[in-house]
Amino acid sequence: MEETPQERQTRKTGDFPKVEHELPAMPSRMQAPFLDSASSYLGSYNPFARPVTAEDTVWLLDNTAYRPVSAINLRRQPFQAEFIVAYFRRNSGKWFSKFVADVAEKVRLGEPGEDEAAVEALIRKRVQPMFDTILPARTVNILLHNGSVAKLGPSGRNGVSNNSISLGGDPHPDNRAKHIAVIDGEEAHHVSMTTHFAEPEGWGFISDIDDSIKVTLTPSPIGILRTTFALPPEPIAGMPELYSHINQLLNPSWFYLSASPYNLYPFLHSFRREYYPDGTIILRDASWMDLAGFLASLTQGTQAYKVDRMEKIHSWLPNRKFICLGDSTQSDPEAYAEVYRKYPHWIRAIFIRKVTDIFEMNETDKNEDKRFEEAFKHVPRDVWHVFTDPSELYARVNILTKK
Repeated sequence: MEETPQERQTRKTGDFPKVEHELPAMPSRMQAPFLDSASSYLGSYNPFARPVTAEDTVWLLDNTAYRPVSAINLRRQPFQAEFIVAYFRRNSGKWFSKFVADVAEKVRLGEPGEDEAAVEALIRKRVQPMFDTILPARTVNILLHNGSVAKLGPSGRNGVSNNSISLGGDPHPDNRAKHIAVIDGEEAHHVSMTTHFAEPEGWGFISDIDDSIKVTLTPSPIGILRTTFALPPEPIAGMPELYSHINQLLNPSWFYLSASPYNLYPFLHSFRREYYPDGTIILRDASWMDLAGFLASLTQGTQAYKVDRMEKIHSWLPNRKFICLGDSTQSDPEAYAEVYRKYPHWIRAIFIRKVTDIFEMNETDKNEDKRFEEAFKHVPRDVWHVFTDPSELYARVNILTKK
């Protein structure tokens, strides 16, 4: 993965390579039958793909439906949406107990005040989905909001399928959500999804997750492991209230953009549902094979990844006005600035949380004014703002409604 100077600094200061080397290896999750693995390279034309069964688990990820905008065809287009599904063989992980013990030891389980049994149970719950065998060459049928049936898949080598489906041209109240359910292989364990409908115009909000709205301690490898596997998720103080205010004021389409792998979707989806407005969570579609790979996913290639996903959001909703919020631990300033310079009328505000409460940040220059000035070169000064207290943003958001 492409590594930026900021990411290189983070990994060096946090001693990520050393920690990754010491982490336990996971058994291979690529244990699908040969025909499934081989045929997965055929993509959407795979004639050997099979529907899910009672032995499988299916995750349907929430999405956003949009009307394609064309400079040639000015007629209102029907909604369409990208449907992403992850497929697993249920309870197929091996060496599960040993891995839990290794993680517990690495995150220093049993520090004063901690309930060792409770934390180990939490680790067990969090890592279970990451041990199950991923399933290539699988399909699933879903019942759409309009009563029609759509076939999703087949899944690729990484156990994920991605299909773009037309949802019809009927009008929907902006940002209205519709529940989507599995009907094929109903006996299979599945996580249902919600489709959020977004008309071409209005507001949109792109939010980072880790250390922007959720405590993750990204500059620290042990901090990442503890907050991901061994602790209840904790929102950044003041951010739920701010997002609620923005939601009521602007009614934006929400996108939560994270460099976490899709294995963490249930965990992050539950966190988002408890603290923040409904929206689409966008994660990396690669499954990590060990803890070292998980740490690398969060700390390498994040700028290029986020720019790529923001380009996709722009292709969906080019006429919306967007606000972007991230933090200083990684490359959010650089990523948001890069997209602004390409689409200056699309992004109306960029807010960066200056993270000062993590020890490793004190060993870097990521919070220096020079870093932000360089990152936001050629971006108007009134577009971007670096904050430490979310209360600073209320007035700035209110002003946006008048522009």
